[in-house]
Amino acid sequence: MSENAHKPGYLISVFDNRCPRCRLGKIYKFRNPYILKNTVEMNEHCPVCGQPTDLETGFYYGTGYVSYAITVVFSILTFIIWWVTIGFSLDDTRFFWWMGINAVVLVLIQPFIMRLSRTFWLSMFVKYDPEWKAHKAEESERLVKEHQHNW
Repeated sequence: MSENAHKPGYLISVFDNRCPRCRLGKIYKFRNPYILKNTVEMNEHCPVCGQPTDLETGFYYGTGYVSYAITVVFSILTFIIWWVTIGFSLDDTRFFWWMGINAVVLVLIQPFIMRLSRTFWLSMFVKYDPEWKAHKAEESERLVKEHQHNW
């Protein structure tokens, strides 16, 4: 069997923080997102295919939009689950309990959301290459090494 037969699908590779080009290499240096000092510390290149993870200066500023969308979707889903299981009423404090619990859960999963948004953002600009072994990864022309990690 070829190695491509064992490659994860798109969503699995995004949720597992894998390189979007080969879908095999891990893009973060540390597996645990809750080591807060190293939450978003990424490998400079994919350890499997060599794809650069920093495409240009300020590349990951756009992940704020992705994080926002993820938190909105998460909040809508938790609200629907709360509504179906517990109910919703303006006559008591159930809505405020949901808001408080949702806020605490969002703070607790924030490191995971940060990584997920970075991985998703990178996957929007780096496409899967089934022939990644035959094609060399392209280095970014817009990356200024002196300005790297200045944020």
